[in-house]
Amino acid sequence: MMRRIRDRVAGLDVHRDSVTACAQLFDGREVEVDKARFATTAVGVRALGEWLAEREVSLVVMEATGVYWKPIFYPLEGLFDEVWLANASHVKNVPGRKTDMSDAEWLADVAAHGMVRPSFVPPPPIRALRELTRYRKTQIAARGQEIQRLEKLLQDAGIKLSSVASRVWSRSGRAMVEALIDGDSSPERLAELAKGRMRAKIPALVEALEGRWDSHHSAVARRILAHIDFLDESIGVLNDEISERLRPLEAAVTLLCTIPGVSTLTAEVIVAETGADMARFPSAEQLAAWAGVAPANHESAGKRRPAGTRQGGRWLRNALIEAAKAAARTNDTYLAAKYRGVARRRGPNKATVAVAHAMTVAIWHMLTTGQPYHDLGGDLFEKRRDPEREAQRLIRKLADLGFNATLEPAA
Repeated sequence: MMRRIRDRVAGLDVHRDSVTACAQLFDGREVEVDKARFATTAVGVRALGEWLAEREVSLVVMEATGVYWKPIFYPLEGLFDEVWLANASHVKNVPGRKTDMSDAEWLADVAAHGMVRPSFVPPPPIRALRELTRYRKTQIAARGQEIQRLEKLLQDAGIKLSSVASRVWSRSGRAMVEALIDGDSSPERLAELAKGRMRAKIPALVEALEGRWDSHHSAVARRILAHIDFLDESIGVLNDEISERLRPLEAAVTLLCTIPGVSTLTAEVIVAETGADMARFPSAEQLAAWAGVAPANHESAGKRRPAGTRQGGRWLRNALIEAAKAAARTNDTYLAAKYRGVARRRGPNKATVAVAHAMTVAIWHMLTTGQPYHDLGGDLFEKRRDPEREAQRLIRKLADLGFNATLEPAA
């Protein structure tokens, strides 16, 4: 029988409209079990807190169930010695007779015997930052979707602007679309609206801008432009709010921006998701696992099988993957060289995750020590190669191409 390490524990089975509580109270000889059900409204949560306080509970445990745990967790936070949020996949109940009461009792039982660990829940200021950065990301994604809709609309009208311009959404592109909305469909006049370097493409633009623009295209395009303007304003307001709240952590954002591929926006997401406090992650590998960019393990009967990456926070993982793709396009950097080396052997997707993992390790060390990023150089892997083995590899490659080669040491 396993030893209890907690005497007064409560498990909460949380749903949208109700929360089931089970308190296990151990006096050294036997366990007293008490159960109750409460509403998830503010009144119900206050009653739950009073019920737990009457039983002198020291540890409260609940599962992370969508967003429904938040209205329960936040009010109880600070009222008790410890309030834990448990990963639902770590506390699965045994199959059989499943009820809300049995789930709450199981949660209390595994916590009392030390069979579950709490998930990381950031402090309130960081939670507010998360809410803002995550919503900003949805607005940026919506803006990208509107630009894609504009491109589809142009294609429907036979306007082949994207065949000439690298981007549909630019000052030149917007001016042309606004002219089309106003009823000017002359390819020559539309092409003359090109600005900057695009003016060199005016002859090609004249040919590409001849189409079948109709009144319904104007109606849709007008709403698309208005929506993009609204999203631009929304993103700007969110940027200002995020910048203001990040003032105490501005040094961490500046530090992270020294990593190739990490923009200010990405650095803000990293700080918002981690809190910039690496004390919560004992090692760089634990941060990588939490972020979902560390390799998972799958071993059975002594055999290891590919298992992809571990499940992690999708918001941080997505930011790191985007930064890794940007770093892979940089010149003469360690991260770009790492990407090319892994991509050559295992493909671009695994290479991107490998670079994201390397960036995460660097982030942990930088935020722990306060030191800026030190690039190891794009030629690091070349320097590490054994000259003799590299020479033999090149000879074999020449032989495959049908050439005979002999080597003589240089003077």
